[in-house]
Amino acid sequence: MDFSNYNIGYGITGSFCTFAKTKKEVARLKEMGANVIPIFSFNAQSCDTRFGNAKEFVENICEITENEGIKTISQAEPIGPHNFLDIMVIAPCTGNSAAKLCNGITDTPVLMAAKAHMRNGKPLVIAISTNDALGVNFKTIGTLMNMKNIYFVPFCQDNHKSKPNSMVAKMELIPETIEAALKGKQIQPVVQS
Repeated sequence: MDFSNYNIGYGITGSFCTFAKTKKEVARLKEMGANVIPIFSFNAQSCDTRFGNAKEFVENICEITENEGIKTISQAEPIGPHNFLDIMVIAPCTGNSAAKLCNGITDTPVLMAAKAHMRNGKPLVIAISTNDALGVNFKTIGTLMNMKNIYFVPFCQDNHKSKPNSMVAKMELIPETIEAALKGKQIQPVVQS
């Protein structure tokens, strides 16, 4: 895949356990020629966890993309009127962010970026990562799947024994999902094992 003519907005929300995988995909997209513009939720930029230091993570992503990144709601809003993204990805997309997106809530830079981008009728790719996908977020996922211009990275249960409601996107399928979404198609199968 050659993404050398594409500006890809890459939103990162607070599913910290997937940060290593999403960082790898950011680097892959950059290697495929994309201009990747990182967009960070407030939690992604500020929460230090057992998975790493937030400041170092943000700096590393910005270094990989060679872009400063969008870190505030006011920085994200011009995405709409300036119409400079070809596609936007939210990876990982927490259940909280998915529910807010589904209900038009724009209280983080990632959600404002998604809303601003979607007003231009261009594709939004969601890489879900939530412990409640088969619980309280099930309805949210179904609603988003039926919305125009929204596409999902295929996802699966990540630990059906101890977390039976949890599902996580197969981050390694982000480039293929982007390629399909740019053609107006949902990569299949969406739910994998």
